[in-house]
Amino acid sequence: MFLSRFRAFTVCSFFGSLLLLSQACGDTGSNIVDPGHEVKSDKQRIMAPDVPPGDVEQLVSGNTAFALDMYHALVAKAGNDEVFFSPYSISLALAMTWAGARNETESQMAQTLHFSLDQSRLHPAFNFVDLALMSRGEGAQGQDGEGFRLNVVNSIWGQEGYEFLESFLDVLAENYGAGLRLLDFEADPDACAEVINKWVEDYTEERIKDLIPPGTLNRLTRLVLVNAIYFNAAWANAFEEEYTSKAQFHTLSGDILQVDMMHQVQDMSYLQGDGFKALAIPYDGAELAMLIVLPDQGRFSEVEQALTPDLIDGISSSMVSAEVDLSLPKWKFTSESIKLREILFNMGMPLAFSDHADFSGMDGRIHLHISNVVHKAFISVNEAGTEAAAATAVVIDGNLAPPAPETFNADRPFVYFIRDIQTGSILFMGRVTAPSVE
Repeated sequence: MFLSRFRAFTVCSFFGSLLLLSQACGDTGSNIVDPGHEVKSDKQRIMAPDVPPGDVEQLVSGNTAFALDMYHALVAKAGNDEVFFSPYSISLALAMTWAGARNETESQMAQTLHFSLDQSRLHPAFNFVDLALMSRGEGAQGQDGEGFRLNVVNSIWGQEGYEFLESFLDVLAENYGAGLRLLDFEADPDACAEVINKWVEDYTEERIKDLIPPGTLNRLTRLVLVNAIYFNAAWANAFEEEYTSKAQFHTLSGDILQVDMMHQVQDMSYLQGDGFKALAIPYDGAELAMLIVLPDQGRFSEVEQALTPDLIDGISSSMVSAEVDLSLPKWKFTSESIKLREILFNMGMPLAFSDHADFSGMDGRIHLHISNVVHKAFISVNEAGTEAAAATAVVIDGNLAPPAPETFNADRPFVYFIRDIQTGSILFMGRVTAPSVE
């Protein structure tokens, strides 16, 4: 039995959790999960990981490459529609999954996810970045007038009675703060999905609901690895609502929309590039910023297709402070639950989804495979700041006259990134093609 793999002094509390969740999963009309009950090893999260700076740089560089690969794949499916997702959430959820991958499955996943560090170095590096992100925003404000929030949380949900290796659970506990919660997928998979969805909803301040659609889990489900990320930050310099007015926005299809266009003139990091302009709008606390890449009229597809990690790094490092006359639309967008199985399969990790997958690092047997990866995201941008959330489940100047301000009128489609300035981590990414606040 699963419980036999843990220290004797923990058995009683684990057994109580098992009973609670076993009974709850078959009762959809009750409060079916108590988030305080977790089943995990006695390992505590390492709160001060000793990670070389080079490992952090390698991890972030790889995550950025994966972010752009995923963006291009999603855009190919979206046509002219909006795209928004959290590459960091997807990478993190799959990193937890990768902890149990072995042999060719491990290699394919590493190549697809651009994991260049080995298992012993990648997970501590993720822990370092996670903890750095969670330290951001001390004393800063949120979009809603409350405090700044950047919360990254992880959880794993396992089949009651199924044996997972203690070494696997130790890696997740020490580096991701994730404890195993027991559910009975065999008895009622859709009710179990409701449990996980409620956890996600709670940790994203109710912005991500119904992450896992009915029918996604089944009676053969053995493990669901989940990441949730929530971001709420005020601009360093808020837009004055009185300067927001209706203006034209030119869509990719050639239509003209009347949108709510915000306006301000401020000193910001700015770049006039080849075929585009770029602007970094800082959030309160100056630790994160929204980087906007605005292609010149008629060059959106060209610039979008040219986005690479080197280009993003080059833009960031080449920006200079300038007075900018900024016009930016308000927008709000919630994605559907996106099933990433086909995309990740085609990106280079088909073995992980096959019956020949090797996740023996999870249970000691070649017995598991990924059935799907589900992702959902939300963003709201207004005069005060930005609120964004996402979740992923893996089922797995001087004295001279000042120059005229640079003009940055986002009245046409643009690509945007929400980035941590110090590490360069891309937390969220998307494009605006037809802004809406509905």
